[in-house]
Amino acid sequence: MDELIKYILQFGNLNQQQIELISSKVTELHLKKEEYFSEAGKIPRRVGFLLEGILRVCYYNNKGEEITRFFIEGQKLVVDIKNFEANFASSEYVQAVTDCKMMVFSREDWDELLSIIVGWDHTVNKIIKKNLIDKLETKAPMLEHSPTERYLAFVEAYPRIALHIPLSYLASYLGITQSSLSRIRKKIR
Repeated sequence: MDELIKYILQFGNLNQQQIELISSKVTELHLKKEEYFSEAGKIPRRVGFLLEGILRVCYYNNKGEEITRFFIEGQKLVVDIKNFEANFASSEYVQAVTDCKMMVFSREDWDELLSIIVGWDHTVNKIIKKNLIDKLETKAPMLEHSPTERYLAFVEAYPRIALHIPLSYLASYLGITQSSLSRIRKKIR
């Protein structure tokens, strides 16, 4: 719980009463490897904060191929914000790549925090903006490089993730086939 409050305080101020309210609304969730936090075709009903583990966001393209859009590691807010706020079914999955520990708010509790805590929406928007910028800074430069350079950049930037994810997820994220990734890894060794 302390990690969540410490994270939120980087983006806004909270008094002790607000901290206690947030603490009363959050529950701990453990996801086993390959379990879903949210699923395509369903309306997102919760907001999470990842404490431990690795999650991935993926979808199926029009050819039925599974595409990994990005990975979430470390202390990050986890929500399909567009569909959560619009109350629409998601087109993506959020899946545990490793066992994960999260703090989770239900939709009702999240909405209650928005209505009670002055400035909560501003704080949340700052968190979402920071997460979006982080994703863009990670993904955009990779698109300009060769597959080998993308792989090396990923391993350098995310050594822990690279060690714990299946090659198929990494290949999908890098936009290459698994066999191409295997060849790249053989050349580098």
